[in-house]
Amino acid sequence: MAYRAPVGDYSSDSRLFKRRANVAALICVLMIAGLFVRLAKLQIVEYAHFSNLSENNRVRLMALPPNRGLIYDRNGVILAENRPTFHLELIPEQVDDLEATLKGLSEIVSLSARDVSEFRNAMRAHRSFESISLRTRLDDVEVARLAVNRHRFPGMDISARLTRHYPQGESAVHAVGYVGRINEKELETIDQGNYRGTSHIGKTGLEKFYEDELHGTVGHQNVEVNAEGRVLKVVNKVPPIPGNDLFLSLDIELQKVAEAALADRHGSVVAIEPQTGEVLAFASTPMYDPNLFVHGISYAKYKELQTAEGKPLFNRPLFGQYPPGSTLKPFVGLAGLEAGTVSGDEEVNCKGHYLLPGDETRRKYRDWKKEGHGHTDMDDAIEQSCDVYFYELAYRMGIDRIHDFLAKFNFGQKTGIDLYGERRGLLPSRAWKKKAHKTIWYPGETLIAGIGQGYMLTTPLQLAAATATLVNKGVKIQPHFLKSIRLTETAATEIFEPEESRFSLRYPRHWDDMFRAMKKVVHGTWGTARATGWGMKYKMAGKTGTAQVFGIAQDEEYDEETVARKLRDHGLFISFAPYEAPNIAVAVVVDNGEHGSWMAPIARKVIDYHLLGINKKISIGGQADDE
Repeated sequence: MAYRAPVGDYSSDSRLFKRRANVAALICVLMIAGLFVRLAKLQIVEYAHFSNLSENNRVRLMALPPNRGLIYDRNGVILAENRPTFHLELIPEQVDDLEATLKGLSEIVSLSARDVSEFRNAMRAHRSFESISLRTRLDDVEVARLAVNRHRFPGMDISARLTRHYPQGESAVHAVGYVGRINEKELETIDQGNYRGTSHIGKTGLEKFYEDELHGTVGHQNVEVNAEGRVLKVVNKVPPIPGNDLFLSLDIELQKVAEAALADRHGSVVAIEPQTGEVLAFASTPMYDPNLFVHGISYAKYKELQTAEGKPLFNRPLFGQYPPGSTLKPFVGLAGLEAGTVSGDEEVNCKGHYLLPGDETRRKYRDWKKEGHGHTDMDDAIEQSCDVYFYELAYRMGIDRIHDFLAKFNFGQKTGIDLYGERRGLLPSRAWKKKAHKTIWYPGETLIAGIGQGYMLTTPLQLAAATATLVNKGVKIQPHFLKSIRLTETAATEIFEPEESRFSLRYPRHWDDMFRAMKKVVHGTWGTARATGWGMKYKMAGKTGTAQVFGIAQDEEYDEETVARKLRDHGLFISFAPYEAPNIAVAVVVDNGEHGSWMAPIARKVIDYHLLGINKKISIGGQADDE
């Protein structure tokens, strides 16, 4: 008997199939509808957003840092310029593995720990799409190596940039200053938008003081890039505005004469044109090369400069504070004449020491000349630098009258020069001592203040500025380096106008009386700087000074042969020339220079060059063994 398969319920199966097909079709329709909704949202609703993202994958915004302004001396000699160099740069957002990239690049070019540290600091201050410098000053071989391996490092680029350079090297470094990489502290204060793409900023000197003028205005450009980040074309561009150029009052050749005259001494020379307040020379020795700081100085080298003998990083004309010693006597003498405390022809008998009236201790205030100067009037006291004469004058005047008159010359105050960090020195008074030391002022302190010792402190810059005010007969002109600014945007020139003030004497003839006495210092028979005046083709007025570094007991004498070099007296000299119509005022201060008369030849070399265009060798042999 044959087998037969059971007959199924075809109508039931058909209904089941249709239901399943309908469900599947509904699901497909819903999925397609969802897809169309999603497409509509992407293409219509969010079109602008995704279009912008797509464009940013192709177009990159790049900052265009401005060229830094140049710095020239008064004769157009370049003091600070820009030179092209190659930089290794990274764009962080395009770097997949930063640590691996840094390691790989270090195998191709030298990367110091400082380079990497500064790069990481810069990353925190910049946006991820901005190019950040990793290494500067690449040589041709390094550039070639990086170019060959460029495909290995996405986000890496080699850019040509202008880098600061100081062609005069060490000369005038304490005035011009230098630039260096922007640090974290500076990032908190600068306009980060205007410094985008800029890695350096003024650190010291005029580079820092005139940063706003020198920096310029940042530009930008949109560039089209490929998948590797390489620029294909510039879409649009807003060019940067270069920084303005500075023209200074410094004469770099005169500056070099001053620096050479100081030689290996630790000291300073400041020369000012009295009629304008322009600083002609601003020397501080020892010096250092500012180019060391532009790309980042090593810790070892910086430590070496910090600990070097003479402290080359120390700006002596601006920061150094010294007792002015006998260079203060013309100002104190002028105060006495003006107050009527003494007359020009009144004599004081100098026996080699002075006894304070009413002082039962009988303490002797000694003159530098042990045997004394005999009967001395104002001219003699200035010419021979008689201490006893000025002890008597100071005693008669009192400290407060001395203070008030010297304040007119800006002693104890900042000159307002266009540099940061100027010290104000110290001009003592009764009120000052009571406030600072909580004690009274003693008569003996007035005596030593009258010869520029004791609490009295001044900077070499203040001395030069006060001498210029003396030459101007009371007209005070703010010392300054800037002569003019050349605006790069308009090519116009702006002339710097310094602040000016004045005071007058009741008896104007006293100016000429003091000038005559100061001329005798250099050209008089017994002048303390008479050796410097020999063979001079013009007439110069001046005043020597010696400032004690430490006190000497009553029963002791100063013996320079047995005193350590760092404890020997400072040597000072102020001067102006030509005597008939002065156009230069000079202050020289040398640490532990011992005698002011030894400083006078330094001033003469500077003035010789300024007036005669020469730099003669001047022997200092045969000078007087006094101040």
